[in-house]
Amino acid sequence: MKAALVGVGQAGGKLAQALAEYDSDMGFGAVRGTLAVNTASADLDPLSIPTMLVGQERVKGHGVGADNELAARIMQTDVNEVMGALDGVVDPATEAIFVIAGLGGGTGSGGAPVVARELRRIYDIPVYGLGILPGRDEGAIYQKNAGRSLKTFVPEVSSLLLVDNDAWHSTGESVGGAFRAINQRIAERVGLLLAAGEIVDGVGESVVDTSEIINTLRDTGIAALGYAAADASEDPGENINVITSTARKSLLSGMSVPETTNAEAALVVVAGDPERISRKGSERARKWVEQETGSLQVRGGDFPIDSEKIAVITLLAGIADSPRLEHVMARAKAADVETEREDPKEAFANDELDGLF
Repeated sequence: MKAALVGVGQAGGKLAQALAEYDSDMGFGAVRGTLAVNTASADLDPLSIPTMLVGQERVKGHGVGADNELAARIMQTDVNEVMGALDGVVDPATEAIFVIAGLGGGTGSGGAPVVARELRRIYDIPVYGLGILPGRDEGAIYQKNAGRSLKTFVPEVSSLLLVDNDAWHSTGESVGGAFRAINQRIAERVGLLLAAGEIVDGVGESVVDTSEIINTLRDTGIAALGYAAADASEDPGENINVITSTARKSLLSGMSVPETTNAEAALVVVAGDPERISRKGSERARKWVEQETGSLQVRGGDFPIDSEKIAVITLLAGIADSPRLEHVMARAKAADVETEREDPKEAFANDELDGLF
């Protein structure tokens, strides 16, 4: 899938750069262009991708703190300039646009939905969101922002791919090291998904193409991504169990939103040396995912790549009944009650939030 990346806010800009660098280092050619948009100039300075500062009249390049309502107003004011900066970032070969943001902060959680809405108005290609949920230990304001952002972001994109900050975090990492490592892990997993529609090495028996990714994500609300990898034998017959067990790990313990197994649609991608991929193993993995998710729309295919390992990428779209998402919304409601409002009990009492999932 040839994609353009628009990173909004600090986390969004860093992740857009990490994705672009991973794609370039691997030689996939899936990322066509990138742009980082922020209200804080200090967050843009370290980035090597194209950047744009918004809200200079309001916040003078100092950011919005955690005020995502202010970020939304600023982005609405400057959104035409942002669209102008995307000339050349979104080119005629671009097949999809990803708006990337951390959902707990200010600029990303408030500004990303505004950018996504304008992109869908202008471009006749799918616009997806890539949102990073705050970890359980992050403060109440970040939980509240995440709840608000989910409410406003989901209606503006074809699908919002979520990553829980706690999902791919290794024990013992420092705070700074953890965020860098998480960005790298997200870049590797999402980068592989984007590249799956691009032939890289060899020819598989049933190669995934861009249309299968687009059809899986089509107007499905919220999505999650699973990943697992294992050493593979040179004999494809010996890799039947390798593929099926790796698919299980991908879904049961490698999801970007933990405890997510139900979905409206799914895509199972088996990546590896085409000489090592077992067709029987791939079919078994796909059927197992179909049974486990309860979905009647489970697509599958290969991603030929030069590797001694076999990796399985499991994309779940239209995820429902996820305990983690329910927990996110419960914490967002509780956090909102803690803020100064005239009637905090009514803060989240609306049909949009209650029926989000």
